[in-house]
Amino acid sequence: MTTTDIQRTGVEKAYDRWAPVYDLVFGPVFERGRRASLAAAERVGGRILEVGVGTGISLPDYSPVNTIFGCDISDGMLDKARARVRDLGLKHVEGLAVMDAERLDFADNSFDVVVAQYVITAVPDPEAALDEFARVLKPGGEIVILSRVGAEAGLRKTIEHWFQPAARKLGFRTEFPWQRYANWASQTPNVYLIERRAIPPLGHFSLIRFGKTAATAKTSVKVGRAANG
Repeated sequence: MTTTDIQRTGVEKAYDRWAPVYDLVFGPVFERGRRASLAAAERVGGRILEVGVGTGISLPDYSPVNTIFGCDISDGMLDKARARVRDLGLKHVEGLAVMDAERLDFADNSFDVVVAQYVITAVPDPEAALDEFARVLKPGGEIVILSRVGAEAGLRKTIEHWFQPAARKLGFRTEFPWQRYANWASQTPNVYLIERRAIPPLGHFSLIRFGKTAATAKTSVKVGRAANG
């Protein structure tokens, strides 16, 4: 196992442990990113899948004109999401289910948008998860990702490498270069980059949007404002 590898059971246990305090610890920290990803998703709208829905902290912020399905590897996190849906009467939430991001239990072309916030760096095989997002996405739809993008060089890269063994125990990676996203998109039929944008305040996380075409041939890549590092 390398320093960047994480195990599925470890991720599940880590997020079960985070469940009681997740909103308190991470809610304010990730709020700007959540709002940016939801705004991007709702520009497309329709039937939306949120992978890694966690405690459902985003669910009340989706417009009720859309239909939301949430899935997560952690049943402990989903217990919080279920309570949120029940207590707030969120009728636009179609369902919540324990599900592995790398093995989504949906038919091809099921959703208009797939949202994944802080998920890609927390799954054992990120490219397999991205493949699943593309599979269940309808042509013309978008994959909206909010994710850490690892530094390519410098002090931040050194710090990320140093912290990675501890991060793995917490259920995520610190080292995840942009090139992995670029390689995946270049090798995946009908998928193209729409936007890559750094999220303030520090730009360690990025909003990344991929589109899916109906054509067999790849379209030209459309690149948004690039994030640093």
